Amino acid sequence: MKECLLNFSYAELENLILSLGEKKFRAGQIFRSLHLGLEFNDMTDLSKVFREKLIESYDAQPVRIIKHLQSVDGTMKFLFALRDGNVVEGVLMKYNHGYSLCISTQVGCRMRCVFCASGLNGLVRNLEAGEILGEVICVNKFLGGALGENRKIINIVLMGSGEPLDNYDNTVKFLRLVSEKNGINISQRNISLSTSGIVPKMYELANENVSVNLTISLHSPFDEERQKIMPIAKTYKISQILDACSNYFEKTGRRYIFEYVLIKGENDTSAHAEALISLLKGRPCHINLIRLNEVKENNLKSGTDKEAYRFMGVLEKAGLSATVRRKMGEDIDGACGQLRQRYLSENE
Repeated sequence: MKECLLNFSYAELENLILSLGEKKFRAGQIFRSLHLGLEFNDMTDLSKVFREKLIESYDAQPVRIIKHLQSVDGTMKFLFALRDGNVVEGVLMKYNHGYSLCISTQVGCRMRCVFCASGLNGLVRNLEAGEILGEVICVNKFLGGALGENRKIINIVLMGSGEPLDNYDNTVKFLRLVSEKNGINISQRNISLSTSGIVPKMYELANENVSVNLTISLHSPFDEERQKIMPIAKTYKISQILDACSNYFEKTGRRYIFEYVLIKGENDTSAHAEALISLLKGRPCHINLIRLNEVKENNLKSGTDKEAYRFMGVLEKAGLSATVRRKMGEDIDGACGQLRQRYLSENE
């Protein structure tokens, strides 16, 4: 497979262009065109001979949209095809302040959280940095967006298929690429990175000089119970995760967020709420309560809206910052991995 130029930073692209015998300014033209979602033949400010040279050795866009679904609530689900025939997915959510795009970092996932469809078939492979970026670029192009202030994507959430910190190097490079001023230039402060709690990588991330919002999948305040929901909890205890969160706050000044998927009868009792209060009170954090998007393969059930808001009320009364995430995209396989899983089943 050819090397993909979307993997290149601006500086790396400059060095490549010079090595090909071209003027340095060509790198700027190509970088902007790549971030606009153009293929080499669309880059008409380059000579035909140079375009043919690039086509011979490199790929421009590693991701294309092969299917999109739109929910009654305006949420859109995308199925992306990669160059090797694998597929990943993303979710576009429209808010008053603009579009937020949830993207994938791996094909499949090896975390195997019980409520998630992404890990049903395990991990296939990591995405390259340019492939993660490609998801953002092709949706921005789909919406008619350009670069900088004229882009359509305002926020990015690394919460699709895969564990971002299990694909650490590519994820960090993506964070730098997507925020480069010469490209699509999305501020890292508008990017949330969701992890199941890979503690050593959380410490590494705190030293990367990035300013993303760190989001941790918690889902239970009890270690033994969390291990049943998330197998990785057998490796890293909640206390270790909290220490890594404190370090992240100390190094970056960014408060952290805990995701908590409410599973009926499993982790949504008053005892769970009280334990969360004991665990998190006084910490610079926010709790994002998520009503379960049911996946037929695991038979877990979602509680009612009333139950979710009652749970939130207990947390708020104790002084914790908490919200119930708006439920979106239920009618279009909105949960992580559902659309890909259906596609794989239909194409077996």
